[in-house]
Amino acid sequence: MLFLLLLLCPRLFAQNGIQHVSFGAPDKLTPYSLCAAKPMTADLPVGSAPFDLKDIHIRVNARGTVVEIPLDASEHLYGFGLQFGSFDQRGLKKRPIVNDNPLNNLGYTHGPTTFYLSNKGYGILINTARYTTFYCGAPRPGYVTVDIPGARGIDLFVFDGPDMLTAMRRYILFSGGGALPAIWGLGVKYRVKADFDQSQVDTMAAYFRAHDIPCDVLGLEPRWQTAAYSCSYVWDEQRFPTHDLFIDSLGKLGFHLNLWEHAFTNPKAPIYDALKDKAGDYPVWGGLVPDFADSAARRIFADYHRRTFAEHGISGFKLDECDNSNLGEGGSTWSFPELSRFPSGLSGEQMHQVFGLLYQKTIYDIYHRLNRRTYLDARASGDFAASYPASLYSDTYDHDEYIRLTVNSGFAGMLWSPEVRESRSVTDLLRRTQTAVLSAQTLFNSWYLQHPPWLQIDKEKNNRNELMDSARYVEGVIRKLLDLRMSLVPYLYNAFADYHFKGIPPFRALVLDYPTDKNVFDVSNEYLIGTGLLAAPLTAADTVRSVYLPEGAWYDFNTHERYEGGRTYVIRPGLDELPLFVKAGTVLPLARPLPYIPRGFRFDVTCYVFGDGEARGELFGDDGYTFDYEKRAFEKTVLRWQNGRGSVSGNGAGYTIGDWIVIH
Repeated sequence: MLFLLLLLCPRLFAQNGIQHVSFGAPDKLTPYSLCAAKPMTADLPVGSAPFDLKDIHIRVNARGTVVEIPLDASEHLYGFGLQFGSFDQRGLKKRPIVNDNPLNNLGYTHGPTTFYLSNKGYGILINTARYTTFYCGAPRPGYVTVDIPGARGIDLFVFDGPDMLTAMRRYILFSGGGALPAIWGLGVKYRVKADFDQSQVDTMAAYFRAHDIPCDVLGLEPRWQTAAYSCSYVWDEQRFPTHDLFIDSLGKLGFHLNLWEHAFTNPKAPIYDALKDKAGDYPVWGGLVPDFADSAARRIFADYHRRTFAEHGISGFKLDECDNSNLGEGGSTWSFPELSRFPSGLSGEQMHQVFGLLYQKTIYDIYHRLNRRTYLDARASGDFAASYPASLYSDTYDHDEYIRLTVNSGFAGMLWSPEVRESRSVTDLLRRTQTAVLSAQTLFNSWYLQHPPWLQIDKEKNNRNELMDSARYVEGVIRKLLDLRMSLVPYLYNAFADYHFKGIPPFRALVLDYPTDKNVFDVSNEYLIGTGLLAAPLTAADTVRSVYLPEGAWYDFNTHERYEGGRTYVIRPGLDELPLFVKAGTVLPLARPLPYIPRGFRFDVTCYVFGDGEARGELFGDDGYTFDYEKRAFEKTVLRWQNGRGSVSGNGAGYTIGDWIVIH
């Protein structure tokens, strides 16, 4: 057995506070080598981990590589990606593996990472695509023990604080900065029934506009193409006979069109022959599995999608089934086995861990080259995913888990969509909608519903065209909630700009901002949005809930009631309200809601000032549609309230600043 102390390379990267440790013979293809995003920098304070790096132990043996990282008795650990069933990971065994059906809280998830954070102000990333197990304080007390079977060495990154949020920001900036989606992606997305044809989609589009229900994106499900399992990537001309005119006509109504697909390539697909020698050795649904670790395979796939779809006006894609099934467990029999081999040299195990991320990269690069921003749906992601504008989703449909995933997304450098489908009750539907409004993507997925779920919550009755007696009333509540989403878009857009340029997760756990407050160490059902909002979602089981508010003063978004921080309160938000609090000292810019966000948009903004003293807010202004912001073609507008009056610095690009309303 080989046992050596580590040698530190503190100047390997230009960004201060990131240290890289390499030992043995690490794999050549790793999440970081495949990411290829250029690290961003920001002016961050510099701290250090609360242990000497020489006290990290690595050994390589016949099984693989073992890493032992010091852990003191008072530390709390968070991360390992989008974890469904756990929050504080201290004392747990976590095996973060990409999977469509999380099992037994072992770590299976759509978005696994080998990255974790400590409340002591540092983060650790094990740079491997191999299935890895973390023992968080056990079986050897005083260490996080990491087991990487098959590895003959390892790369390890240490992201220093001095606090949790700073360490998280370093990781996101090192990943290329957070995603800044097209601004229309922050509106409302509605996915239509899988078998809808061109005429039925047109009817649905007309419904949204006629009933003044905000919607920016319509998503088509599998049957837009001639074959879906596996995929042909060819329009079904019978169902969509004039698809180019169809895309144009929807565009004139303000809709962007998103297409469902997966990457398993049908023998009838135009790119099948070109990909045959650039794919894994096991098919899925009779289709090739492209080796997206190979730049040539990515280019073939991307060039076809660019010519056939993106250049014809398709705004983005839903990247389904890029995770992994349990191959027989629970009746699931799809996906490629871990024993697969790919021409790049990756095993099936390694490919599973990076497949979703590489799929995102393949599609995202199309739009980046066209200088057109997008917002993708994806069912898998992984380490170093932050720069890709993709929001993850799951079919599990457990509301409590969906809320926890929003909270955990801030530890992952990922975005999460708690999508809404059918519901057990009207209360269930509206509580889910509130959560969706307060998330990275407000998404209704009606892939098996003839009508929107707010017109009939029961799946069978919905598809028999039997609408609820209360359908129009519920539709009115949905309209109000979605209008609130549209009002929040300027605030959310600025939060995403901070994600990109500063590395601050737009949706994040309270412990990231308040790491010394013991009351938030286990709070997994509340989260911060941007710099001034706190969300406390409810589920159908709740008519009331308790909410802990950290230090400072907070205001109820709906009633404007003031609460002192450091305490727990019972709240009773209505079904037509948002369970939301505003931090004192915040200028909250709320826009007059639009039915959609057009090119050349301009928001009419009212500034709400919360608190008795000075207050501040920001707006990010660019065209919202292109990548010109990368060339500094943007402006930050600062909103200040001082000495009883409001002021605006900057020209307010994209915004018309109206009234100032003070909430004491």
